[in-house]
Amino acid sequence: MLGLLVVVYVFNFVDRQILSILVEPIRQDLGVSDTAMGFLTGGAFAVFYTFAGIPIARFADRSVRRTVIAVGCALWSAMTAASGLARGFADLALARIGVGVGEAACSPPAHSLLSDYFPPERRATALAVYASGIHFGTAFGYLAGGWLNEAFDWRTAFLAVGLPGLALALLVRLTVREPARGLSEGGVAGEAPPATSEVFRFLWDLRSFRHLSFASALTAFAGYGVAIWTPAFLVRVHGMGTAEIGTWLGLIAGLGGASGAWLGGVAADRLGARDPRWAVRVPAAAALAGLPFTALLLFWPSPRTALLLGIPGTVLGAMWLGPVFALTQTLVRIRMRAVASAILLFIVNLIGLGLGPQVVGALNDLLRPTFGGASVRWSLAAVVLVSSVWAAVHFALAGRTLAGDLRAKAR
Repeated sequence: MLGLLVVVYVFNFVDRQILSILVEPIRQDLGVSDTAMGFLTGGAFAVFYTFAGIPIARFADRSVRRTVIAVGCALWSAMTAASGLARGFADLALARIGVGVGEAACSPPAHSLLSDYFPPERRATALAVYASGIHFGTAFGYLAGGWLNEAFDWRTAFLAVGLPGLALALLVRLTVREPARGLSEGGVAGEAPPATSEVFRFLWDLRSFRHLSFASALTAFAGYGVAIWTPAFLVRVHGMGTAEIGTWLGLIAGLGGASGAWLGGVAADRLGARDPRWAVRVPAAAALAGLPFTALLLFWPSPRTALLLGIPGTVLGAMWLGPVFALTQTLVRIRMRAVASAILLFIVNLIGLGLGPQVVGALNDLLRPTFGGASVRWSLAAVVLVSSVWAAVHFALAGRTLAGDLRAKAR
């Protein structure tokens, strides 16, 4: 089941991230600004993704989770294919909104399912393996988008990656088994799911969660900014083509990102067995350690050497996923899990995905009179530096009250 959910998450991020490799050809074809493309890659998707996620998660806590995932997969796949039929910017924005609503049905019920299959001492590793779908999906999106754009056009790329997801949705509905709620912890949750407002109050009363969610949002703010705008940086500053960029970034994002997600989960599980604060120490250390490698990626004069030197930054940038998602599931009661995940994703994606690409795009336009096509380099450098340091501070603050907050769900 974990393997199949990873595949679903791969498709989720292929359909979400393929737009990043296509920013330049779409911008030139539709004749829009970087600010508009920042909205298309960020706000148009993220606002509807985040606001749809909580009611969908509430429904998942009350119903059959595999069905919720399957319906969502069918919707986002159909809307991705529809992106290839867009006649203009408005049509493409509407299709991306549909992708966002569909993808909101993926992770909250998946996190809940996995938490019922894997006990707390193995949960960070399991959710890190699931989170590797982000990086494999981003990798395939880069590869498929880059090559299909050069061989055909950007519209064909959307159609080619969207349609197979319809078959995957049917496979999920027919094969995923629905476990008893609380199975991994030796019991069954018989109580009714609490109201969404109750889950939100419960989480917000935990000081560790407040810091954890904001730290994660800042990490995602930098991560999405880099993921969306690095292809444009390589085109504008180094003159690389989309197929070559897709190959390089596909390999780096897939292997480096998945390795980082797995390492973060394993480290949090092993070190956390002695002290639960390692669940936040691991992401804090990774956020700071990745800064020099991001600088090498952006400022090294040779693009291929820069990409190689930036690989450790990709590994470190993914290490927060498993610890953060697992800790959120462990902090709450069994019947709160899907909604708790949706609340975390609401905060992370509204700030990270909704604002990260948008802010970088706006900075590009603001700095262009001074730096020309290289403005994207300075935009990315500023966003990554500020966000990473700020995130590390909040991860550290989350550790101060974590032990007491972990006991709160028993009260």
